[in-house]
Amino acid sequence: MAYGQKILKGDAYKRAAIKRRHIRIRKRIAGTAERPRLVVTRSNRHIVAQVIDDLKGHTLASASTLDTSIRGAEGDKSAQAKQVGALVAERAKAAGVEAVVFDRGGNQYAGRIAALADAAREAGLRF
Repeated sequence: MAYGQKILKGDAYKRAAIKRRHIRIRKRIAGTAERPRLVVTRSNRHIVAQVIDDLKGHTLASASTLDTSIRGAEGDKSAQAKQVGALVAERAKAAGVEAVVFDRGGNQYAGRIAALADAAREAGLRF
């Protein structure tokens, strides 16, 4: 496929496929001052959400499972993703952001990604 990726095997292939999808998504999605980009980065253990103004290149708000308020919380990874979604929405609203463009980062919109997005919507962010 394009994007200069080599043929890989196993987990390296999966990460390369996610990277290709993220590049395709970023061709269409960009954050502005009025509607910054809510980008989600997922690993096997943690999830990170950032609200980014792409025009200035600044991060306006962020939350992660590594934050002290969430780290060590009870529940599975989906429950922790919900907490991250609510926290990033709260911090974004405190920064004056009402609406965002959702960037799933090349991951499927299911499981932890969907849980984070739903929790951010319930906390008041508009997508």
